[in-house]
Amino acid sequence: MPNCTAVVEFILLGLTNDNHLSISIFLVLLATFLLILMGNIIIVTITLVDHRLQTPMYFFLRNFSFLETCFTLVIIPRFLYSLLTGRKAISRPTCLLQSFFFFFLGSSVFFHVAVMSFDRYVAICNRLHYITVMRNRVCLYLVLGCWLVSFLLLLPTTVLFVHLPFCGPNIINHFYCDTAPLLQLSCTDTGIIEVGALVTAVLTLLSTLTVSIISYGCIISTVMRIPSSAGRKKAFSTCSAHLTVVMILYSSFIFRYIRPGQRGGWDFDNVVSFFHPVVTQLFNPYIYALRNEQVKQALKDACDRECFKHPNRV
Repeated sequence: MPNCTAVVEFILLGLTNDNHLSISIFLVLLATFLLILMGNIIIVTITLVDHRLQTPMYFFLRNFSFLETCFTLVIIPRFLYSLLTGRKAISRPTCLLQSFFFFFLGSSVFFHVAVMSFDRYVAICNRLHYITVMRNRVCLYLVLGCWLVSFLLLLPTTVLFVHLPFCGPNIINHFYCDTAPLLQLSCTDTGIIEVGALVTAVLTLLSTLTVSIISYGCIISTVMRIPSSAGRKKAFSTCSAHLTVVMILYSSFIFRYIRPGQRGGWDFDNVVSFFHPVVTQLFNPYIYALRNEQVKQALKDACDRECFKHPNRV
């Protein structure tokens, strides 16, 4: 296209043009960001240093927290910078990289959730074989598999996506570089990429959701047969918390990326897209680990040791 002037940067409109509202969003988002980082760093650290937490369950939680931290760093810092400075321009390479890592890490989150569901299924429904099935090497392969499968699923569409021509306009009505608005800005046919992205989303979301539903279905069936009411209550408490995260996580992504059309409009989609990078990640560390009695005891013991080493600080 000889008359095409290549776009070198995009403009992210964000969530609002109101300066006072932007300041409020910045303060709330900054506090949320710090809480997310703190919660995930605590989980990674305590599961590494406490020997009582050297089990497959906490191995998966540690990797999940590391993944959630990386995912948070892809979206929130850039958005905070935009809210603070008012600078909404983002270079084309940075925008494409942000889009890739958002979906790469996001896909890995779903596979990690499925793996953790399977781990809980083996622990509760096949307790006698748990140590044999979930060996260290198997756990490592499962985690590496989550990363590798996510990368391979996204590779074909990513190769096509990075070669798309953008000739203007360059305004994205979003707070990060999502693929849907970027595809609308391209000055060529994007039908193949749209179909590829939809197939990738369906394969990722529905396959991992199937694993989670089957795993938790078997877990609930097993828990119902526990003779002790206290045991059933404790098991249901853990399962219900995990299922809450699963439902919020999957419903927001399925509604955003698999539903037909954009009936709610981009502003409504922005609110939906805000759920996983911010809302669910804020509660995930608490739901998955920090409410766990073993983790709380490990944290208490670690604090006691520090106080014993430095009594003058108390």
